[in-house]
Amino acid sequence: MSDVIHLLPDSVANQIAAGEVVQRPASVVKELMENSIDAGASKIQVKVIDAGKSEIQIVDDGVGMSDTDARLAFERHATSKIKTSHDLFSISTMGFRGEALASVAAVAQIELRTRQQTDELGTCILIEGSKIKSQESISCPVGANFIIRNLFYNTPARRKFLKSNITELNNIIAEFEKIALCNIEKSLELYHADNLLISLTPSTFKQRIISLFGKKLENYLIPVEAQTSIVRISGFVTIPEGAKKKKACQYFYINGRYMRNSYFCKAVQSAYERLITEGEQVQFFLRMEVDPSRIDVNIHPTKTEIKFEDDNAIWQILSASVREALGKYNAIPALDFDKQGCPDIPVVGSSNSIGLPQVHIDESYNPFNTNDHATSDSVHKWQQMYQTLTNNQQAKPASQELNFSEFKDDGGFDIVGEGSTLFQFGKRYVVVLKNDRFVFIEQHRAHYRILYDRYIEQLSQRKGFSQGLLFPELIHFDVVKLSVFNLIREELIVLGFDFSDMGNGTFSINGVPDGTADVSPQLLIENLIGDENLSGRSVGEKIHQVIASHLAMQSAIAIGQVLNQDAMENLVKQLFATTNCKYTPDGKPILHFVELSQINKVFM
Repeated sequence: MSDVIHLLPDSVANQIAAGEVVQRPASVVKELMENSIDAGASKIQVKVIDAGKSEIQIVDDGVGMSDTDARLAFERHATSKIKTSHDLFSISTMGFRGEALASVAAVAQIELRTRQQTDELGTCILIEGSKIKSQESISCPVGANFIIRNLFYNTPARRKFLKSNITELNNIIAEFEKIALCNIEKSLELYHADNLLISLTPSTFKQRIISLFGKKLENYLIPVEAQTSIVRISGFVTIPEGAKKKKACQYFYINGRYMRNSYFCKAVQSAYERLITEGEQVQFFLRMEVDPSRIDVNIHPTKTEIKFEDDNAIWQILSASVREALGKYNAIPALDFDKQGCPDIPVVGSSNSIGLPQVHIDESYNPFNTNDHATSDSVHKWQQMYQTLTNNQQAKPASQELNFSEFKDDGGFDIVGEGSTLFQFGKRYVVVLKNDRFVFIEQHRAHYRILYDRYIEQLSQRKGFSQGLLFPELIHFDVVKLSVFNLIREELIVLGFDFSDMGNGTFSINGVPDGTADVSPQLLIENLIGDENLSGRSVGEKIHQVIASHLAMQSAIAIGQVLNQDAMENLVKQLFATTNCKYTPDGKPILHFVELSQINKVFM
């Protein structure tokens, strides 16, 4: 039997390795930015086109490479960071495995221009699928300029499974932010299709956090400092009011390297025990410095998983440091047991005289005299109070009344008309009784369906109605949210929103769609942008349905709202005029029919 085991060609081996190192365009940005940092660059520019699918360009002013090094850098396990196995236990650079460039070159077309300070001319190398096509001397600035084109061009299956542009761009921004937070002394810029998304100058750690995540976060940050023989901790955590239900900013750095560590996250979370509600996530930006010989970075090709020799001790130190910071800056509510619940007793001065209590009796009062003025006056006040309570039970109509004729369901049932009776049940259901038949209508879902159809029609006809705000509200977006907002901004304007660009990601909300005045426009837009269903879509992938559904759900009548007779009739008429009166846009039932015969069966 012939031999069947053989060595794979380098090009195939590189493509296999690329499956671990290069997962998406964001992976390329991460690896090349880390190389620029190791090269001592003080300024790094990242430019992407088509969310990195078509082109990624990384330009730095680092030390550059010689002709030989530029060619050798694309070979597997070629690196300048380590030389012996002992160096693996004292790693101080971002990269060390020598796999990144070889993996990228295996699945993309690369152009590299680089020059050292001591050289008059630089070198330009063109590589496709791990094969060097050309290398020549050129004139170029000191540093390196990587251009990666057509990522996964030779692995169509990998390219097919890339997400939409907005999702891939958000992943690139996330990797950019991770590197920017731990390199505050460097100037960093991120461009997408020649549009500047992020521009950062050298600053303090706190200023870098605010530049990336908005000024609103500044009011919640408190510093954390701790120094022991095992670890040195510095950074910021937020006060309990800064916790979030989802998408909280949680960043750990070890010796300048971003890492994921759920164990240490629990240490920070434990410091907020009984300070935040269940399900909320603490936000933190913490840097730790540990002796490189006491950690192992060589766990995963992405180098974000790190093993610690003293993880239990660091857990205790981290938790204690956060607790100390919360207490030092009064983030923990204080309980004064000497004064808690005590009555406020005024202090009596020596000059004040205390008199005996006086009792006043109305000798003219006769409880049997029904014509007494005081009694009639009291009864009149009770009648006024009762009338006030009755009036308070009347709610304003849920929406503007439209001219509708009587509508019928699929079975020909005349839902609103002569002989029908409407009433509200449990402050949730509108019940219609007619011809020995009950119809239970869930008011929130019914209004949700009505508004959804209205918004869809406005978006399709590109014509909505705006209601101006007496006091415009300001809303600020970070880079990730700004990219989503720019995607849907035109559609929001069609619906009736009116925005003014104030610069630096801040917008003034001057008007809102008709019928949403009772909902906070700032909260409405923030919830819409945070919708996970929206971030993964493009304009051509039913984005109108996502916007209409979210706005309609936020603006619909709330469960528990009391409706008067006119509001109930108007709601029922508009519901049976929609495209689907039986189900909400997300498939939940709106109404339920109960026949008299069904009730009779219960008592048989």
